[in-house]
Amino acid sequence: MSNVEESINKALNVPVTNNSKQVESHKQAAKHYLEAARHHEAAARYHEAGDGAKAAQSAIKAFGHQSLAADHQREQLKHSALTA
Repeated sequence: MSNVEESINKALNVPVTNNSKQVESHKQAAKHYLEAARHHEAAARYHEAGDGAKAAQSAIKAFGHQSLAADHQREQLKHSALTA
C-alpha cells in the first residue's frame, strides 16, 4: 500500500485489514466491465455482418458480465457503508 493510500485510509477511517477485500472487489468489477465491453463490441461487429444470432449471444454474455460487475460494486458499497 502506498503512502497516499495509507493517508486516505486514515483520513476516511478505513480499516487497513479490510482494504485488500476492497482492492480485489474493484479489480473484479473492472475485469467484468472490460469483458462486457469486449462482448458488446463483438455484438456490434456481428450486427454489422448481419449475423443476428451471434450478436444476441455476444450481447447476453455482455449483460452477464455487467451483472457480475454490478454485484462487486454492491459489495463495495456495503463495505463503504459499514466503515463510514
